[in-house]
Amino acid sequence: MPAFCPRRARQAQGLNELAGLDHRRGQGVDTCAVYFNPLQESLMLQIKVNGQPRQVDVAPDTPLLWVLRDTLQLTGTKYACGQALCGACVVHVDGVPARACLTPVSAVAGREITTIEAAHQSRVGRAVQAAWRKLDVVQCGYCQSGQIMSAIALLGRQRKPTDSDIDDALSANLCRCATYQRIRAAIHEAARSLA
Repeated sequence: MPAFCPRRARQAQGLNELAGLDHRRGQGVDTCAVYFNPLQESLMLQIKVNGQPRQVDVAPDTPLLWVLRDTLQLTGTKYACGQALCGACVVHVDGVPARACLTPVSAVAGREITTIEAAHQSRVGRAVQAAWRKLDVVQCGYCQSGQIMSAIALLGRQRKPTDSDIDDALSANLCRCATYQRIRAAIHEAARSLA
């Protein structure tokens, strides 16, 4: 069994507000990865995704990301690091941003999961997406679903964020194209449109 990785666990505490997540170092691997046993017996779990109740027959420790992408065919949530370090996999669980790559599906059974595919269903989500388009934020676009979901969560709790608030809220969302200035400007634009 892999050894527990306390450094990554401490980092993940601020990245994922779901309790009981276990972040471990993979055997024979340099990078941390969630311990996932694909041979574990599957269970029928009830989850609610984008307002729709869904039943999934998967192992309880299957990362939510794989359930969304492979089982439910919701591919807007991206896989990048698998370590909760980049933010490409951000979804909302009961309105709170969560890293889908580290969240076991059993931890979200019976909870409301919102993915980028349903971001337009809220006023804040529509404002953020409109600002992203208006300011042409996207370059390659790979990280943008996570950036947008984090921005929606920020504006959902704070309608007039400062640059510092934005930087704090999105500090764990990485963009290899370095569109950070445009992301910040788009969040300010969305905040103005919501005022």
